[in-house]
Amino acid sequence: MSTVIIVIIVAVIVIAALVTGGMAVKRRRRLQDRFGPEYDRVAGEQDSKLKADAELAGRERRVEGLDIRPLTDSARAGYADQWAGIQERFVDTPADAVAASQVLVVAVMGERGYPTGDQDQVLADLSVEHAGTLGSYRAAEQISASAAAGTASTEDLRQAMIHYRTLFRGLLGDPADPAAPAAAEPAQQVTAPDTIPDRSGVQLAEAPVVMAAADPALNGQAASAADPAPGS
Repeated sequence: MSTVIIVIIVAVIVIAALVTGGMAVKRRRRLQDRFGPEYDRVAGEQDSKLKADAELAGRERRVEGLDIRPLTDSARAGYADQWAGIQERFVDTPADAVAASQVLVVAVMGERGYPTGDQDQVLADLSVEHAGTLGSYRAAEQISASAAAGTASTEDLRQAMIHYRTLFRGLLGDPADPAAPAAAEPAQQVTAPDTIPDRSGVQLAEAPVVMAAADPALNGQAASAADPAPGS
């Protein structure tokens, strides 16, 4: 084999390697943009970005094969009404309200076309289109487990409602919830308007019911803050 042929073969191999490497980098950036923090979490579990790329690309292929569909306007309105009713129950029965919100979120998942039988698979499937709210959902599920064990405080339960609401709104097709905190964000930083309209005009009842935790001290503080100062 002549030297020229050897040089050509080597050059072709090098070019092919560069092209392949460039495509891999481009795919990784796309996955990082799409999955956000979920990419880093999976990379940490897999101990390799290459394995994380394969895992997340596999999730995309799986979800593409599912019959994921938007809700009808009537279904969205019905679920919004159910959420409002659950939220009104929070003041008197916070643990029951959190349990009901968990059931409602799963019901919406099912109607959208997500299989709901296996929790790990649920999280993997949701990560493809709802990666930005997955941290909130995980936090809500952890608090729900604490509530079932009787170890969740009223404030924990309030946070669970906020976290479930974040995914609930995403599943309904609403814009990102500006009132929802990150999973680790302190509750004191949370504020919310009375109602947040969605794109179909359905009003989702929001934070005042949830924020008014079933704690007389907290309610007293809220009342004091609302009263004008004497002589004002």
